[in-house]
Amino acid sequence: MYSGRCLCGGVAFEIEGELEPIQVCHCSQCRKAQGSAFATNIPVSTAAYKLLKGAELLSSFESSPGKQRVFCKVCGSPLSSKRTDLPDLLRVRAGTIEGELATRSVTHFHYASKANWLVINDDVAKFPGAYVPPDKA
Repeated sequence: MYSGRCLCGGVAFEIEGELEPIQVCHCSQCRKAQGSAFATNIPVSTAAYKLLKGAELLSSFESSPGKQRVFCKVCGSPLSSKRTDLPDLLRVRAGTIEGELATRSVTHFHYASKANWLVINDDVAKFPGAYVPPDKA
């Protein structure tokens, strides 16, 4: 079981089970939404995610057709995103989860769009655009 919250603590949630690997996204939308060089996302099934408090503090923004970005309207913390074509999946922002995580980054998406001032020297897989599984290519 993992717990998380926004910066002001008004929104709190739990995730049941083990976490999937972290996906790092460098697309321009994620950079703007995070106010940083990238977003760190953990895919979580909606069945494993439980909102404990703060439903009234949640706001969302449709950043592109079918993609909602959810944040706390008090402190502005980005919390998750959801796509209409993947209704059973949330992409929870890794930085909102409390404590040590047993998972690590496994991919950099939209690496061709990364901020030019960011130097990355890791051995994590890098994809120029969105990752497309071989069976979907």
